[in-house]
Amino acid sequence: MAGNTNRYSSYTTASVGSGSDGKNGEKAEKKDLWSSMLDGVASAKRLPEKNIILLGGTVDSQREFFESLSNNELRRTLDRNASRMPPVANSFALGYTYYDVLDADQEDTLARISLYTLTNPSPSFASLLKPLLTPQTIPNTLIVILLDWSQPWKWMRQLREWILLLRTVLISLSHECMATMEEVMLSWRDRGRGGGTNLDGTTALPVADDGVALPPGPGEWEDALGIPLCVVAQNAEKMEYLEKTQSWKEEEFDVVLQFMRTVLLRHGASLIYTTPSLPSQLPSLIHSSLGIHSLLKKQPLKHNVIDRDKIVVPPNWDSWGKIRVLREGFDVERVSNAWTADLDQPFPHPQSNGNTSNGEPNGESGEAVHDQEEEDDDDPQGSTVRLYELSVQDPTMDALQLAGRDTHSTELEVKSEDTQAFLGKQLKQLETFKKQHDETFGQDFGSSRNKPFKKIEEDEGALDPYTRPTEAKVLEHIGPVQFNMGGIQVDADDMVQRLKDRQAYGTSEPGSPTDEVGAEANAQMDTENLQAFFQGLMNRKSGTGK
Repeated sequence: MAGNTNRYSSYTTASVGSGSDGKNGEKAEKKDLWSSMLDGVASAKRLPEKNIILLGGTVDSQREFFESLSNNELRRTLDRNASRMPPVANSFALGYTYYDVLDADQEDTLARISLYTLTNPSPSFASLLKPLLTPQTIPNTLIVILLDWSQPWKWMRQLREWILLLRTVLISLSHECMATMEEVMLSWRDRGRGGGTNLDGTTALPVADDGVALPPGPGEWEDALGIPLCVVAQNAEKMEYLEKTQSWKEEEFDVVLQFMRTVLLRHGASLIYTTPSLPSQLPSLIHSSLGIHSLLKKQPLKHNVIDRDKIVVPPNWDSWGKIRVLREGFDVERVSNAWTADLDQPFPHPQSNGNTSNGEPNGESGEAVHDQEEEDDDDPQGSTVRLYELSVQDPTMDALQLAGRDTHSTELEVKSEDTQAFLGKQLKQLETFKKQHDETFGQDFGSSRNKPFKKIEEDEGALDPYTRPTEAKVLEHIGPVQFNMGGIQVDADDMVQRLKDRQAYGTSEPGSPTDEVGAEANAQMDTENLQAFFQGLMNRKSGTGK
């Protein structure tokens, strides 16, 4: 019986235990259900995040680009909290700002774009760009390179420097990033080909009956970076300035466009010219490249290669045939193949535009010329950069060309030579000129005006006007008039006497026996000539009076 006292039913315990577990399970399921619902609502309200890596330009030009995208002027009129607009922090190294893309009604927010800026293609900044590229951010990232129409002759060299920097960063990424970039480039390459969706979200027209996408043409997608690329040429209004002051013609503008389109075609990139005071398709191009489309109003992206200041070349639209049509004589195949040699150059480049790798100009003018020659030697023969700079030359370098400098140099600062060294060189040149002058005219040529008249031979040719001394020729123009010398009226006879006295004592001291004899002889001869001269004048006057 004692054993029965220790017995207890396990049914109740099991029943109670199973019931508690069931309740806990139901609570857990309800909790998971609510969590999933909350997460779904939060994800629905979460804004799509896009990234733009803005390269090149200056601090001010980057701000202009940001304002043209964010439509700040329109927002100030609609947004009451305009004072809370995010600042643009791009003064040092890698800058940052952001803005929200609004729909056509300026109420709904379509996406938030983070803008990372960099103005200098220094290799030391490569480590700043690498953390921005991850397998999650690469599909939502666009690279934009800014160029300026104030210096179009630098475009190809600047573009090469930025692409070399990007390739340095992209090569160092992980294998997951590489795989993601390959998928992104495949989707971009097939976009708009053989049906599907265009860049602006519209439906592409089928180009084949079987719906198979056409392969890329020659020179297309040869050097894909792995991330979409867009090149923006700002300040297109300065094209008019180049036309008026630098005598640019349509041929120069067409050559610039042909070079840019040929090079960007290899990367599958887009190109657009913008003017700050005029509306453009820049927001549509940038937002469409990031996959942001309006839900209320479709904004189709139209190409434009006719208006020279409103150029728009979307990706997957251009081809060699369209580039050749712009102007005959352009070797598009040669330029495209030469770009490969430019991308094979080491980075950082030893010299770039006459500056060192850190952007500081060289110290001595002689060293600058030497460094510029080395830079030209580093560029491979027939490279696209060299071909471009031969076709589009810097007009401000004409003076440097006359001084023996190359057209690729863009160093505007010229260090002046030391004053004493300059004067020493000039002294040597003056001594050389003086020596040549003395050998040609004699050493006493300069003092001939202080000497008396030479003795005139008593012959018929002595009074010939072509053989008379210069002073005698001048005296022929002196008529029988009086002169006012210091308030004293001087007659012609007095003038003759003064001339005789000056001739007599011009080169010798009075009182010398030999000099007196020579002076008397010269004075007598000159007196006779002068008397004959004035007598002729008097006879001419008397004859005229009659």
